[in-house]
Amino acid sequence: MASVPKVLLLVLLCSCYHSLVADAGGGARTHKVLDIDSMKPKTVCSQSKAVPSSANGTTLPLHHRHGPCSPASSNQKMPTLEEMLQRDQLRASYIQRKLSRARTGGAVEQSDATVPTTLGTSLKTLEYVITVGLGSQAAIQRMLIDTGSDVSWVQCKPCPQCHDQADALFDPAASSTYAPFSCSSGACAQLDQGGCSSSQCQYRVSYGDGSTTTGTYSSDTLKLGSDTLRGFQFGCSHVESGFNDQTDGLMGLGGGAQSLVSQTAGTFGTAFSYCLPPTSSSAGFLKLGAGTSSGFVKTPMVDAEIPTYYTVALQAIRVGGRQLSIPPSVFSGGSVLDSGTIITRLPPTAYKALSAAFKAGMKQYKPAPSSGFLDTCFDFTGQTTVSLPTVALVFSGGAVVNLDATGIILDNCLAFAPTDEDGSFGIIGNVQQRTFEVLYDVAGGSVGFRAGAC
Repeated sequence: MASVPKVLLLVLLCSCYHSLVADAGGGARTHKVLDIDSMKPKTVCSQSKAVPSSANGTTLPLHHRHGPCSPASSNQKMPTLEEMLQRDQLRASYIQRKLSRARTGGAVEQSDATVPTTLGTSLKTLEYVITVGLGSQAAIQRMLIDTGSDVSWVQCKPCPQCHDQADALFDPAASSTYAPFSCSSGACAQLDQGGCSSSQCQYRVSYGDGSTTTGTYSSDTLKLGSDTLRGFQFGCSHVESGFNDQTDGLMGLGGGAQSLVSQTAGTFGTAFSYCLPPTSSSAGFLKLGAGTSSGFVKTPMVDAEIPTYYTVALQAIRVGGRQLSIPPSVFSGGSVLDSGTIITRLPPTAYKALSAAFKAGMKQYKPAPSSGFLDTCFDFTGQTTVSLPTVALVFSGGAVVNLDATGIILDNCLAFAPTDEDGSFGIIGNVQQRTFEVLYDVAGGSVGFRAGAC
């Protein structure tokens, strides 16, 4: 809707008149020291403890899908930075196209018109895995989490066209609580254009990288830690293409009706949080029924044209403790907070200001060639530690989020990239979210950040 940018602009302009009182991550410092060795892959999973903000609800361990902490497979090859960036660009571009079309009321692409569910994005950028039990026997399922999609699914027997996975395929016949939805059911109707086969509801989800999953839309018992959810709705995938990974499926955490968040609202409420670990050799967590306790800096959610996406209003950026001179209108498009996008996308004017200020604070290091679309890179040869200017994201409502050192640099480059134009949708990627407990208080209409949670 065209009114949303105006609302965002009003929020940004009004917030300029208020002092910024909330700060996550230690705002007094102007530099952070990053240990070069901490950026290198490890062969052993760290036992460092991830600590949720409250004991309410249920907490599940969360790990990177690659590396020694991965519950899916210890033999998975970590993709190269080039491969990661190529996949990331597909996801980011897809989110921005989809939201732009929704905002302007533009025509739906033909590929979208054939998809009966809320679309996801790129499967291959998803990085974080949880372990749940599915069915009456609580069969272990290791699933990627995604705040950018709603429909959850696992690969099921029979599966004539599926990717290899570390666990056995889920067998609906072995679960006494499994039930496919009928074509006339309300759950099937929520899929908009859900298909029908032998009176059973069929789902199909297509992703921005060309991956697809198709099968029977069903319900079964879901085991989440010590809690049990009966009647969990998910896709029982029988045909899958374009995805080569050892995980068993995907858990949708978006804002739509089919997501896990919506389905567990009666049990845990609609607040959830996660902490994405700083490296693939450390642990984080996913918390359903997260408390709204103190310790968080909070910013209001902004209504998005597509319910799946959680949107916030980025207002300003600080480098080395100094706020950059960026017109508020630059950020008027809003920013999607996304667990599956790796690199944060900023409007071009904001990115240029950030890049220039960051380079000025890194003069002691030689510049290095660009890496893919990352163009602010440095030569750290011979260095054991690196001194980085602090980078803080300032959101509406007075929330200042000082990024962890691992949330500023990816490999040897500044982990930000520009969008196509000012005022367009931005994306807050998962690199910038690392080590924070990110709280999605859906009912309260806010997003919170608590530093140092994992």
